[in-house]
Amino acid sequence: MKIREIQIEERPRERLQAAGAGALSEEELLAIIISTGTKEYSAISLGRQIVHKARSIRGLADLTIDDLTDIKGIGPAKATKIYAALELSKRISKSRGLAEFKVDSPESIAKIYMEELRYLKKEIVKLLLIDTKGNIVGDVQLSEGSLNSSIVHPREVFKEALIRSANKVIIIHNHPSGDPGPSEQDIQITRRLSEAGEIMGVELLDHIIIGDGEFNSLRRMGYI
Repeated sequence: MKIREIQIEERPRERLQAAGAGALSEEELLAIIISTGTKEYSAISLGRQIVHKARSIRGLADLTIDDLTDIKGIGPAKATKIYAALELSKRISKSRGLAEFKVDSPESIAKIYMEELRYLKKEIVKLLLIDTKGNIVGDVQLSEGSLNSSIVHPREVFKEALIRSANKVIIIHNHPSGDPGPSEQDIQITRRLSEAGEIMGVELLDHIIIGDGEFNSLRRMGYI
């Protein structure tokens, strides 16, 4: 490799300016966030070690600050910058989804929560609260762990809706396996909440299951 080619390869900021962010590898993007290397490792070398530890682009979202500081050359300051950048990307994705939200579109709902939920190793159940004008008035985390009827109880679901003056709700939860196919328990809980909502005057619009880049709408599947 020519000296100039080596210099360009080791200068990811210049490559980004010249070719755009899409032309850079994950390790080069991480090198820009890291900014500086150490006596032993360049910023790109550290970025390469992070990608290796994560094993995949998906795995980057699972890394904790402790995971990052386990890498020689990554101290608390660098680890915090990387962790903050990953969190910021999730929030940007969610913000864009909120701007395009449509109450009758499972796709727009999945877009809001996909990046937040798709990489989690535990099931998280969220309640999306919607007012009479079709605006999101908030979301509430109902549980962490396996979805079951003792945790996602109609009493807890509709209490939150009444407190926030929401007349419609959507249940959202993730499948850590990446497969958004509903289980029998998912279906039973959905039907139970739908029936309870009719009595309470709060409509269960949908139950969205988030997988790895995929989702299922139980309303679209005919369970509501």
